[in-house]
Amino acid sequence: MIITKIIMNALPEKRKEVFQTLLSMIEGIRQEKGCRSFQVFQDIEDENAFSLVQEWETREDLEYHMRSDRFSVLLGTNILLNEKQDIQIHTVLHTEESGIVNAVRGKRI
Repeated sequence: MIITKIIMNALPEKRKEVFQTLLSMIEGIRQEKGCRSFQVFQDIEDENAFSLVQEWETREDLEYHMRSDRFSVLLGTNILLNEKQDIQIHTVLHTEESGIVNAVRGKRI
C-alpha cells in the first residue's frame, strides 16, 4: 500500500477557493483505479492549512493518478498557496490492526 500526504497552506484570501477546489476533487479521485481512500483535513489551529491523505493499492495506481488531469489541478493550486505543497509518499509493507494496542497494554480496551 502507498500512502501520500500533501500539506497545503493557502493564502488567507484564497482559502475558500482552495477548499472548494479540494472538495470538488474528492469523489473523482476516490473513483480512480487503486484508490483506497482520499481524505481532506483542515487544521483546527490554522484554517488556511490543509492536509490531503490518500491510500493507493500499488505504486502504479499512484503514478497513473499523478499523470491525471485531477492531479494537474491539484498542482495548479500552488498559485493559491503561501508556499509550494509538501508532498510525501510512504510505502507501507505491513499494517497492524487495533488489537496491537490491547497486546501492548496487556488488556482489552
